[in-house]
Amino acid sequence: MAKKVTPKGTKKIFVLDTSVILHDHNSLHSFAEHDVAIPITVLEEVDKFKKGNETINYVAREFVRELDKLSKEINLQQWNWINDQKKGQFKVIMNERGSVDADRVFGERKNDHHILNAALKLAEENPDKHVTLVTKDINLRLKARALNLTAEDFETGIVHNIDELYKGYSNIEIKNKTIIDKLYNEGITPKELGVENPKPNHYYSIRSNESTALGYYNADTQLIEKVIKETAYGIRPRNAEQTFALHAILNPEVKLVTIQGVAGTGKTLLALAGALMQRENFRQIYLARPIVPLSNKDIGYLPGDIKSKINPYMEPLWDNLKLIQSQFKETDKDYQKITDMVEKEKLFITPLAYIRGRSLSNIIFIIDEAQNLTPHEIKTIITRAGENTKIIFTGDIYQIDTPYLDSHSNGLSTLIEKIKNSKMYAHVSLEKGERSELANLASNML
Repeated sequence: MAKKVTPKGTKKIFVLDTSVILHDHNSLHSFAEHDVAIPITVLEEVDKFKKGNETINYVAREFVRELDKLSKEINLQQWNWINDQKKGQFKVIMNERGSVDADRVFGERKNDHHILNAALKLAEENPDKHVTLVTKDINLRLKARALNLTAEDFETGIVHNIDELYKGYSNIEIKNKTIIDKLYNEGITPKELGVENPKPNHYYSIRSNESTALGYYNADTQLIEKVIKETAYGIRPRNAEQTFALHAILNPEVKLVTIQGVAGTGKTLLALAGALMQRENFRQIYLARPIVPLSNKDIGYLPGDIKSKINPYMEPLWDNLKLIQSQFKETDKDYQKITDMVEKEKLFITPLAYIRGRSLSNIIFIIDEAQNLTPHEIKTIITRAGENTKIIFTGDIYQIDTPYLDSHSNGLSTLIEKIKNSKMYAHVSLEKGERSELANLASNML
């Protein structure tokens, strides 16, 4: 069967999958003048997510409230205007069975197939319009296309060219060594380095035939100033990028930091060591990470109490803390200080969901594995920051553990792309693995 060619300018109908709604509760408003349809199966699935304290539960509740507000005194089975501008309309699809039955085609009854049937039925009823299934589920998109149904990812807010994602630093070769001398003595202007329109807190590795210097652009002084390699709680940076990352973490003028890099580049270790160095400036240090259950199973299936269930997910964070502590003898003051901070909850390691409801004032907050968060979740965390709060996100945008996110659509990529021009923000991509020669071999060769 040949695919229907839709003339340019034809009004479209977008059918939303549950994954889209749970990614963005405002997704209903993201399709301009086009119409939006929601299969009844999607509403049933969203209903199952309403209860709970995870961000996904909040998103489900917000979508239900929005739909309830839009649907007062109207028939949801008919087309209704999405907003007062009266451009796009929406409806709920009750009849999910047309001439093609996805359950029969794929030999199994499941909700995904009901959603496919709803889209197929809508396409039959509207031959003059282009019907597109919108889903974050790659496999569902493939099944839709196998049934000759157009399917797309939900791309609102995604980073399109991930290969050109902001790195946070530049390498510059120079011939005149006096520029490096001036950098160390008084700072240099961007023009002296051949740089135009530098981003705030952008880092530079400046190399001549004789020497190398590190600097960053201070938007307040409008100068590129020197960056000195510092040691934080026994942890010393091993390369220029790590030096930049630690500088951003320790810079009191920078309130939001992102550190992106593959496993073994030292993201979490540097963030934690830098936070410990500043412990006197904050009431508490929070170190959190989202729980992404194995094989998408809820943690409830694990044995033991709640602490036993979450400990395996938090173990990598404890490993980093133990590594920092191992830089000192057990009798050293700094060793004991870490133990005391943990016991008194001045340093608090927890699943990200357990932070909900806590005050985010006067703390330094490290979120590990941030690539597993949606843009909405990232925004929720940042908008809860109070006075004297610093937030550090670390993660690897190429190592996504959740089924409906990828390197383009995850919250960490979105944050890096959208906030890169702020004076309160600094970002560094770590590329060189520093865990061990064996770890580097595996990363590079396997």
